[in-house]
Amino acid sequence: MEYINRHLENKILNISKSFSAILLTGPRQSGKTTMLRRLAEKENIGRSYVTLDDLAERDMAKNDPNMFLQLHKPPVLIDEVQYAPELFSYIKIHIDTYHNPGDFWMTGSQIFRLMRGVQESMAGRVALLHMSPLSQREILGAPCVPFDTDLDRLIAEKDQIPAVTAPDLFARLWQGSMPGLVSGQYPDRSVFYSSYLSTCVERDVRELSGNVDALKFNRFVTAAAARCSQLLNYNALAEDADIDIQTSKAWINILETLGIIFLLHPYSNNVLKRTIKTPKLYFYDTGLVCYLTRWSSPEVAEIGAMSGALLENYAVSEIMKSYQNAGREPFICFYRDRDAKEIDVILERDGQLHPLEIKKASLPEKRITRVFGVIDRGPLQRGTGAVLCMADHFSAFDRDNLIIPIWMI
Repeated sequence: MEYINRHLENKILNISKSFSAILLTGPRQSGKTTMLRRLAEKENIGRSYVTLDDLAERDMAKNDPNMFLQLHKPPVLIDEVQYAPELFSYIKIHIDTYHNPGDFWMTGSQIFRLMRGVQESMAGRVALLHMSPLSQREILGAPCVPFDTDLDRLIAEKDQIPAVTAPDLFARLWQGSMPGLVSGQYPDRSVFYSSYLSTCVERDVRELSGNVDALKFNRFVTAAAARCSQLLNYNALAEDADIDIQTSKAWINILETLGIIFLLHPYSNNVLKRTIKTPKLYFYDTGLVCYLTRWSSPEVAEIGAMSGALLENYAVSEIMKSYQNAGREPFICFYRDRDAKEIDVILERDGQLHPLEIKKASLPEKRITRVFGVIDRGPLQRGTGAVLCMADHFSAFDRDNLIIPIWMI
């Protein structure tokens, strides 16, 4: 199995020089443990490893955390730390006592800000990073660059990343971005995703919500996948899964907590009063979406009814990953008002709003950019916008409106 270098590697090693604790969160199978164990070998300081998937270790961590830390002395890598939140108070005491950089590396299959009982214990003492499935830049071995519309950077980079045809891009998004699939460790994609979903239900969903009807939850996740890149509709999801709306809301929260989906919230301010308040739903891994919605091949997905939604989901998730992999918070949203005017993505950067439209076309028309003007009424200046599309090379309508191939994200 080929190991694929991750963009977060240098970030973690650098942060370890100043922070006593690092918590790396992200969905199962995204490569957190593999990367950290590899980095532990590289730093070569005798860092021990323990996983709370081991029920005996978990029991000790929950019921006698002081003894657990005596047995597993820092520097230590603690895997799946969300199973024993009781540990965090003792880790906090250790950090406040010794102040040793790099003592604790931890992984969790839940997003920190949604993890129960952690923020109060470790606030200000832990560096928080999120690892999603592989980005296309990581797969290609390209540099880690948070996506923006800087003209000079794009011109300098346009010949450094190999161009990808539309069929090849759909093959990429259909295959998925889980390291086990991309590396070839798991050659059967269907078996991988089937096992992945079973693990989520058996371990993670029941951990967060107690008993759950596995068949209904699977229908719910499938219904969510069928509505990727759309406005979040709790009622429709509840009807598809035959559950009540409160359960629908709880299960969306679980999928977000587990790092399987993320919600893109609408842009609004005091001037733009007609904007809607409903977020849009995206998956981090389009391969999982294709599996759930039963697209049997990349060719079928490319010509199918969901092709536009799949492409939008892929582009937005790649933008998110580009910031997360740099250890930065992504300030992105979308615009939609009651007059049905919509901008797929708005990137806020350096006090400017950069509007982005995502199109399947290889030769987009300039009229697409007219909608960008709706944000001119807001307090922030509009920056360079772009159409992200299937073009075979980087170009521009003019200096303020670029044409960026999705494979350059």
